[in-house]
Amino acid sequence: MISVDAAKVKGDHCKAFRKCVGSGYAYLGLREDYRQHLAIVREECGFEFVRFHGLLSDNMGIYGEDRDGRPLYNWQYLDKLYDGILDVGMKPFVEVGFMPEALASGKQTIFHWRGNVTTPKSYERFGELVESLARHLTTRYGKDEVRKWYFEIWNEPNLSIFFSGDMNDYFRLYEVAAKAIKGVCSDYRVGGPASAGPAWINETIDFCYKNRIPIDFISTHAYAVYGAVDEFGTQLLNMSTDPDSIVKEVKQVRGWIDSSKMPELELHFTEWSTSYSSRDPVHDSYVSAPFILSKLKRVGALATSMSYWTFSDVFEEAGPGPGHFHGGFGLLNLQGLRKPSFFAYKFLNELGPLEVACEDADTFACKSDGGVQVLFWDYTLPEQDAPNQVFYKRDLPPGPGRPARLVVSGLESGAYEMAAFQVGYRVNDVYTAYLDTGVAWPETLSREQVKQLGDASSGKPLYVKRVAVEGGQVLSEDFELRDNDVFLVKLSRV
Repeated sequence: MISVDAAKVKGDHCKAFRKCVGSGYAYLGLREDYRQHLAIVREECGFEFVRFHGLLSDNMGIYGEDRDGRPLYNWQYLDKLYDGILDVGMKPFVEVGFMPEALASGKQTIFHWRGNVTTPKSYERFGELVESLARHLTTRYGKDEVRKWYFEIWNEPNLSIFFSGDMNDYFRLYEVAAKAIKGVCSDYRVGGPASAGPAWINETIDFCYKNRIPIDFISTHAYAVYGAVDEFGTQLLNMSTDPDSIVKEVKQVRGWIDSSKMPELELHFTEWSTSYSSRDPVHDSYVSAPFILSKLKRVGALATSMSYWTFSDVFEEAGPGPGHFHGGFGLLNLQGLRKPSFFAYKFLNELGPLEVACEDADTFACKSDGGVQVLFWDYTLPEQDAPNQVFYKRDLPPGPGRPARLVVSGLESGAYEMAAFQVGYRVNDVYTAYLDTGVAWPETLSREQVKQLGDASSGKPLYVKRVAVEGGQVLSEDFELRDNDVFLVKLSRV
């Protein structure tokens, strides 16, 4: 039984889940489909910031040098990108990287779009670039706006594929960039190290504290798979069976910060997901929805933000997605079809601002001026007999359902509209519906089939009905809860 007391308010409902979301590299933000998808997740999921790689990479055209080696700046693509983000009501979580070719010390690159990951040939010139970036943003958008943003220095420098230098090289890069940004406005927020896993955290804090280098937040990443994979997803992965995956990393880093010389630092997990491969079908599976909710519930307010990687399959680290459902990171597929993971965030966003009493570990219970919302789920990691790239491409029916009774007390007397929503196997489960079409990669869905899949994952309620509550009455409703089902029940005053 899931027992909710709507009269007992526990406090504000933590909104760290919607603070930020990840995306494909910067240049993709100039595309129409990217912008359409961003507008969808802003409106329905409520995300506030968006983060991406490659802001300074050559395809953005920001930095060059003339024949005499003098810097040349071009902000046209950047302005179009950031204008589009602001126009949909979001803000950029600015990742400062990668290295423009004209400023790079080497030729090492990563990804299909060849982001240069080498140290600068001139740290002084790199600092000038970052300062020019901050000054341009200030001129175009104003200090009052930009001081609301975040500036994160580089991405995963503890991995050699992302940064050619060592930790001391990163600290030098961080110092130059942080001082350049703060030199424009001391209120601008800077941080790092954006590490792959909880690495270089204590070292970064100690370096900044001992050398009086500005830092406002710590950022790092976590994923719930084991195995090794390169940027093309050619190796095979398995979901972690550790029930504390993701959560333990957040607790660990939060503990390090709290016990450090700088306990006031914010903590941002600027990437997290089921898997760090953009070719992992678990991203498309209905299992991802309760996975997301389970982790976020247990993380709570330990992190200032938990930035899911990513909002859309418009994402090209390994090149353009090779099919309608190719295991891309996105909450939306290439055609904008809503995956089960999308509904985890949509349902979270529909919860009210106040959390009310409920002891169930797999439930969010909230209230707003207009009523009460209860989001509950089952998260049961399937027993895999094959790696993700094989297992999650299958039709995966759950075990038998179990009765789940929702009991809500403490409601004010009056009439309510009860609306129930669900995501799970064959309910807003677009990937299983896709399997039913029999259209397998590299074949292409017709426009009519895409529409049918959209209709099958529209998120419409299971039912809507009127209920009446009289003084002191307890409201109850029965559900069948299968493995990895998610339900949202909304009680709205009428």
